[in-house]
Amino acid sequence: MNRPADPHKMIQAPSLAGPNEGYMPGFANDFETEALPGALPQGMNSPQKCNYGLYGEQLSGTAFTADPPERTWTYRIRPSVKHSHRYQKIDLPHWKSAPCVDPDVISLGQYRWDPLPHSDEGLTWLTGMRTMTTAGDVNTQVGMASHIYLVTESMVDSYFFSADSELLVVPQEGRLRFATELGIIDLAPQEIAIIPRGLVYRVEVLEGPCRGFVCENYGQKFELPGRGPIGANCMANPRDFKAPVAAFEDRETPSTVTIKWCGQFHETKIGHSPLDVVAWHGNYAPYKYDLTTYCPVGAILFDHPDPSIFTVLTAPSGVPGTANIDFVLFRERWMVAENTFRPPWYHKNIMSELMGNIYGQYDAKPQGFVPGGMSLHNMMLPHGPDKNAFEGASNANLGPEKLDNTMSFMFETRFPQHLTAFAAKDAPLQDDYIDCWSDIEKKFDGTPGLK
Repeated sequence: MNRPADPHKMIQAPSLAGPNEGYMPGFANDFETEALPGALPQGMNSPQKCNYGLYGEQLSGTAFTADPPERTWTYRIRPSVKHSHRYQKIDLPHWKSAPCVDPDVISLGQYRWDPLPHSDEGLTWLTGMRTMTTAGDVNTQVGMASHIYLVTESMVDSYFFSADSELLVVPQEGRLRFATELGIIDLAPQEIAIIPRGLVYRVEVLEGPCRGFVCENYGQKFELPGRGPIGANCMANPRDFKAPVAAFEDRETPSTVTIKWCGQFHETKIGHSPLDVVAWHGNYAPYKYDLTTYCPVGAILFDHPDPSIFTVLTAPSGVPGTANIDFVLFRERWMVAENTFRPPWYHKNIMSELMGNIYGQYDAKPQGFVPGGMSLHNMMLPHGPDKNAFEGASNANLGPEKLDNTMSFMFETRFPQHLTAFAAKDAPLQDDYIDCWSDIEKKFDGTPGLK
């Protein structure tokens, strides 16, 4: 078990009681929180002088004229211009950004990987990121990248933010702490976190080694999907999202801030911790979500709805009804549909589907898709159940059945996903995955009415 190498405790706002201890519930709420009493101005954003000698500063996640604007006012020990100095480029060779099209890599195909193995190498959040696919263009703020992280060491006097993207983090193994400008998020498997674009943070190992998945969203930020006729309840409920209460540290120590900007990495040296926000209010903040609170809905008589019914979060594009990214969750649920093929049907899709397994078995691929593994079915490439899943579902006695011990997810995007050289050559690719459909038999007889 690894403990944070940097044990300095952040000074935190008084905790909320009960299940929300350390967090504030609600999705995209306008929160307010202070770690010292009276640090947060009331009735205005920018007083002539802030209490405690703090500096008022706004962090904007959208253009000023966006409707609604997403912004947070912070009251900090130093303005963030003091957290920025001269920059120099650094190389993080395994973290790639779109466009990243390797002419020696074939992205056209159905692919599946075993879990990336841990090694004896000490890896932090930055050095342990491994890009698997990229899509779109980071410079025009469309598309995404998918990564797997392997983390064994805490960041020590080291901080990071991305100007390119927000990060959706899906742990599969181990526990991490995200110490951010706006507070602390502790994250374990069966939870996710969203880290907004531009927010400074460091990542500590609470229990390692750690492995998980990251969706790097270049486009508009994630939001709750439209519910349509589903109405106000079920799926992901806003109250189950948790934003951290204010927490800060006032430490004078040589520190490094690394910035991802237009796909390149730069670092700057400063003489103190940048996590110095004593109070804040606004609607642009990090948050976590417990995936076990997701309430799935589905068919209760016959037929199989589209997988979009399982969308947790969506990042919109400029095309109505077509997402830049959907984050879709396949968790435990009851299957009750009559006279229905219950697993996912065979299909080709305009969207590109990258899946990851958090734990258990996925019903369409009971063999080979193991926890920590991932698969990619690129746009307009056919995929679906293997023979065993098809035969089992076609001949099953259709009573109510609990699909249990399963939690997988999908990063789905309207863009084709290009494999990185690492994904194609170094990651544990299952070379025989394409053969999982090879033993599917022709059943056509030509006799009318024969099933």
